[in-house]
Amino acid sequence: MRNKSLTQSCLIFIPIFLMGLGIIMIYSSSSIAAAQKFNDGAYFMKKQVLFGLCGIISMFLMMRMPYSNLKKFAYPLWGASIVLLVLVLIPGIGAKVGGAVRWLRFGALSFQPAELTKLAVITLLAYSLSKKEPGQVKQFSIGVLPHLILIVPLCTLIVLQPDFGNSMMLVAVLFTMLFVAGVRLRYLGSLGAVAGALAAVLIVCKGYRYDRLLAFLDPWENATGSGFQIVQSFIAFGSGGLLGTGLGRGTQKLFYLPEPHTDFILSVIGEELGFVGVILVIFLFAVIVLCGIRIALSAGDLFGTYLSIGIITLIGLQTIINMGVVMGLLPTKGIPLPFVSYGGTSLLINLICIGILLSISEECNPAAEQ
Repeated sequence: MRNKSLTQSCLIFIPIFLMGLGIIMIYSSSSIAAAQKFNDGAYFMKKQVLFGLCGIISMFLMMRMPYSNLKKFAYPLWGASIVLLVLVLIPGIGAKVGGAVRWLRFGALSFQPAELTKLAVITLLAYSLSKKEPGQVKQFSIGVLPHLILIVPLCTLIVLQPDFGNSMMLVAVLFTMLFVAGVRLRYLGSLGAVAGALAAVLIVCKGYRYDRLLAFLDPWENATGSGFQIVQSFIAFGSGGLLGTGLGRGTQKLFYLPEPHTDFILSVIGEELGFVGVILVIFLFAVIVLCGIRIALSAGDLFGTYLSIGIITLIGLQTIINMGVVMGLLPTKGIPLPFVSYGGTSLLINLICIGILLSISEECNPAAEQ
């Protein structure tokens, strides 16, 4: 019981703490740009606070709802994702920002369907896999093919936005959940080779993706071009030192580091809160992942186990990829840091996912918990 209470407490307070830290850093990193562009220095912070409040309410609502109810929404969520992703691509409906069409606008607010799609994919895979016997999962026609038929159209629609990073995220979640379910390694290996070949084609076909890859390999080669963002991120981390320059006193956010309040917000944390601040953030995400694994291992049924694995894979991979990018360990992907980066839809969906984990924890098997 004590372990269960500790796990739930961590899953409630750590995401809320990270969200609060994110709101502070969003204001710190965007206030000057927001004042210049929108005549309101708190513009981005206000929107994040609004989505954060909605997310916290949703998290507690999901915590109180039996997670088994999600089985009824598995296919409706998939269908809604298809519809929304198609709507995004229709001229005049989808909002175009920075050359990509990824959002649906509702007045001053915007919604990114790709974020809902992540939850839809996890729910659908968990429901489908939990219905199959172990022997059936090992058959390609039952354990693999039906899931490819359902997931590939979603990935294709996301790639067309274009959004290569989130599409690859869905593929990674799919592979992880199939692996945990017991799909034969030779099938996963073959699919991995096909996915790798397609990814290489997509990178080569889009010049900016290829430039990002070259920038990752040697950012200093073109420090004023494709490698500019990574180089400025390095400078931010280097300037922060052990304890940072102090909250609000960073300089890289002053029109040096592009979009510092979104994907590269960890760089601002590194500059203003230093190595200690970054390590704290990494530690808190590690605790979330460990809590998710504990819940997956002690879930009362396979649906709960697969759901937990999918959610913690999503949060964990997004965290690793975002941190890897800002530290120059991975090519730029456009993946936000969960709970911290600016992005209302991402924050809302991630908090809902935490609520689902809490719901699964409520019904955990006490024996397995020990």
